[in-house]
Amino acid sequence: MNSKYKDKIWTIPNILSMLRILLLPVYVYLYTVKKEFLASAIVLAVSMSTDAADGLIARRFNMISTFGKIIDPIADKLTQMTVLCCLSSRWWAQLRWVIVLFVIKEAFMLIAGLLNLKKGRMLSGALMAGKVCTTVLFVSMGLMVVMPNMHGTAVTVLSVLCCVAMAVSFAFYLSTYMGKDHGVEIVPLRKDEKG
Repeated sequence: MNSKYKDKIWTIPNILSMLRILLLPVYVYLYTVKKEFLASAIVLAVSMSTDAADGLIARRFNMISTFGKIIDPIADKLTQMTVLCCLSSRWWAQLRWVIVLFVIKEAFMLIAGLLNLKKGRMLSGALMAGKVCTTVLFVSMGLMVVMPNMHGTAVTVLSVLCCVAMAVSFAFYLSTYMGKDHGVEIVPLRKDEKG
């Protein structure tokens, strides 16, 4: 990690992550109140674009910061949970287990992350299984947003894919926090030089 940005908050990647959080009320309003599904899909697409952009900029210009490693996944999880809750207002029967597994997985991640932060440690990066899970969730949710009249069977198939992706990701993170090497380490904050 570049020492110039390590302790910075107001970097371009971090601002993009914060923007992602600020877009959430806009999305909720458009989807649940106005029922403007196309407009809500556009907002979600912008949000997903900022997610891709902040990581690209952080790596390309070495703007990786400790705050960024915290705010980026928070923005991701808040976005995922918000979109899932909105979608469940249309497809509760199909999505209820996705939400349950999501809450269990993220509760574990939050508790494990906080316990390690308390000890001055954090994961050196995201696991590939976590990145794949995020992609599966966003693609599946995006399809449901842009196709509000999607057949229940198709939603069920997407829900099963999301559950499988989350279960695999959960297993890999649990294994990592238990000390297994999956390409990501639990490292001291002050010595973390990885991106």
